[in-house]
Amino acid sequence: MSWLGDDDDDVLDYDEASFRVRPNPKANRPRTKRRPAHADARIARVLGVDRGRYTVLIDEDGPEERQILATRARELRKQPIVNGDLARVVGDTSGDDGTLARIVGIQDRTSLLRRSADDTDQVERIIVANADQMLIVVAAADPEPRPRLVDRYLIAALDAGIRPLLVVTKTDIADPTAFLSHFEGLDDLEVFTSGRDDMPVEAIGERLVGHATVFVGHSGVGKSTLVNALVPHALRATGHVNEVTGRGRHTSSSAVSLRYDGATGKGWVIDTPGVRSFGLGHVDPANILRAYTDLADAAEECPRGCTHLPDAPDCAIAEAVAEGRLGDRAAARLDSLQRLLSTFAGTTRT
Repeated sequence: MSWLGDDDDDVLDYDEASFRVRPNPKANRPRTKRRPAHADARIARVLGVDRGRYTVLIDEDGPEERQILATRARELRKQPIVNGDLARVVGDTSGDDGTLARIVGIQDRTSLLRRSADDTDQVERIIVANADQMLIVVAAADPEPRPRLVDRYLIAALDAGIRPLLVVTKTDIADPTAFLSHFEGLDDLEVFTSGRDDMPVEAIGERLVGHATVFVGHSGVGKSTLVNALVPHALRATGHVNEVTGRGRHTSSSAVSLRYDGATGKGWVIDTPGVRSFGLGHVDPANILRAYTDLADAAEECPRGCTHLPDAPDCAIAEAVAEGRLGDRAAARLDSLQRLLSTFAGTTRT
């Protein structure tokens, strides 16, 4: 006997399709890991970041160049997006009031300038992407120059493959000669001096053309004043130095990319907040040596694990310099290299 009873023929008239299935309240179809290709995405330069909103430049140097506001796509929530990034943007790119585009990807970066919270912290913070120059701003006085902080900037630049430049401000207050003697061994370091009535705006501007240059410096050294002179529409806030502590007041709270438009061409100025420390926990010391190509060649003869510091036994660089095989300025270059390596070695012992 059938368990359905005598009415089994009536029951068999029904099938599963006759019943209404309640839809999944979270989604009507299974999630997929496949993402759209966004073949129509436009490339835009990231100019600024403010509370999850990104100011980007569409059609750079083109007839339809314009700034728009964008947010990041959900799949990029763990991807850092910083000044200088070249982003892939979709959605409303008109730039009209109230519109918001969406960043769906980041182009491969040519360089990354990074720093860590302190020297023992391996977690890095990306400051800027795709910069090819770093302009280090330091004051001859008020506040007093800090050679070790400049060393840290140089190490970070060399590690990132970025060309360093140095400008010393407030030379009308103090003579920077003694301070600059620390950097005589760096042949590739171009130095500018600036006073109250003698700011080398044109000379520095010529070096900015065709480059993306990140400006760094201790608070109160006159970095924002220099940026305003180079980019008049920047209107970066300027501050003063506390007479008691000798410390400058932070006037720039976030990094911003500004278009330099000079007589000989255009470039990008990336102004960053002033810092009093610059952690190097992320740096590969081998990149410091590579900046000294002649010394790096001699280092190939060094014993394994050579630190190249003054107390390093059988250092081939020191021997080559002592024998005069690397030229007249080799001693100054070795001293410069050892100072940077000593700074880095000191951070690893912290």
